[in-house]
Amino acid sequence: MLMPKKTKYRKIQRGTLKGKSRASNIVFGEYGLVAVEPGWLSARQIEAARVTMNRKLKKVGELFLRVFPDKPITKKPAETRMGKGKGNPEFWVCVVKRGKILFEVKDLDKQTAKRVLQSASYKIPMKTKFVSKKEIE
Repeated sequence: MLMPKKTKYRKIQRGTLKGKSRASNIVFGEYGLVAVEPGWLSARQIEAARVTMNRKLKKVGELFLRVFPDKPITKKPAETRMGKGKGNPEFWVCVVKRGKILFEVKDLDKQTAKRVLQSASYKIPMKTKFVSKKEIE
């Protein structure tokens, strides 16, 4: 599972999901999957999407992950009274704003790339869109 080796702080505040992402250009590949709406992408969801894309690729083409879960999400134990501080970190998420490129592929034709990225979009809890490098530029 993806998670940082070391962090400066154990617990982080929730924050907001306002605004557009600055990571909105395709850098490594030719085709990408872009987030249309904001949300959190957990380490398990990223891993599930990566596994399905690798199965569809079948050793042809190359896959690039543009997201990494670096934010710890805390939860208090069940049936615990209010107070007594913040809960312990339970899982890790990546903050995804509108317009962020999530995954990229290269060395594939458009039809195959669309099929591969479409299979990943089923594993992601937000609306996504298939884009090519030419469309963005």
